[in-house]
Amino acid sequence: MTKLTHFDEAGRAAMVDVSAKAETSRTATARGRVVMQPETLALIQAGQVGKGDVLGVARIAGIMAAKKTSELIPLCHPLLISKVTVDLVPVAPDAVEIEATVKLTGQTGVEMEALTAVTVAALTVYDMVKAADRAMRIEDIRLVHKSGGKSGTYEAT
Repeated sequence: MTKLTHFDEAGRAAMVDVSAKAETSRTATARGRVVMQPETLALIQAGQVGKGDVLGVARIAGIMAAKKTSELIPLCHPLLISKVTVDLVPVAPDAVEIEATVKLTGQTGVEMEALTAVTVAALTVYDMVKAADRAMRIEDIRLVHKSGGKSGTYEAT
């Protein structure tokens, strides 16, 4: 099998050719958080944000982002995703934890889709409550699990 690379024979950036890879069941999970003032989290939990249901809108934004990852990240393969879940959980006193899991059966992994889902969900939370708290921080977005494919399983420590 040819070595996977993002460079063609002339050294130019190119999409990796995965056509020779076997289709396998693949899953990736990413996590991150939005840290805010306790008062901001209280507004979100009470449903008192003027723009609406912050966590519900962020969940939908994350799902949509996972489906559009190849349009956002250069050289990323368009994938036929079979499932995306995005969970947003308020964590007292001052954060919203975000976890996204993406699944498919295909020739390439879904790590970028899971990371993109978490990132866009976090940005949506920020956007919806920035008027109340401009000092919010998006933190610690990372891959925590990956399974399937030739490289096997990865679990963050």
